[in-house]
Amino acid sequence: MSIKDKLVADMKEAMKARQSDRLTVIRSMRSAIRQAEIDGKVDLDDNGVIGIISKELKMRQDSLREFEKGGRADLVEKTEAEIAVIMPYLPKQLSKDEICTLVKSAIEKTGASTPKDMGKVMKALMPEVKGKADGKLVNDIVREMLN
Repeated sequence: MSIKDKLVADMKEAMKARQSDRLTVIRSMRSAIRQAEIDGKVDLDDNGVIGIISKELKMRQDSLREFEKGGRADLVEKTEAEIAVIMPYLPKQLSKDEICTLVKSAIEKTGASTPKDMGKVMKALMPEVKGKADGKLVNDIVREMLN
């Protein structure tokens, strides 16, 4: 079953169970996927869908940080609940140690040695970690290892 099919099935299930918060999040993900398909005039496969869902997750994580800074406990709780709905649709997230191992491998493959080579490393690394790790975290680890 594709991720898009799973989203439709879960949307129907949320409707029947009257889970309005879960339903809202699933609908927003489906809407973002449909919009990307319309804009690109393509039918997205699971990898494309994972990319869109990752963007949805990233938006919520960024919002979560801002709500925490602002002391908005009500919005923090709501955003955490939305993140919990999104996570099952993404592949298992890589740990920091797993990312470090992949970064070391990419640095060896590209022969990078200075922070100027960061672009080469990121280009080699991102296809492996797409949807499985936060790009900012990967970027920070690469920068740290090249310094």
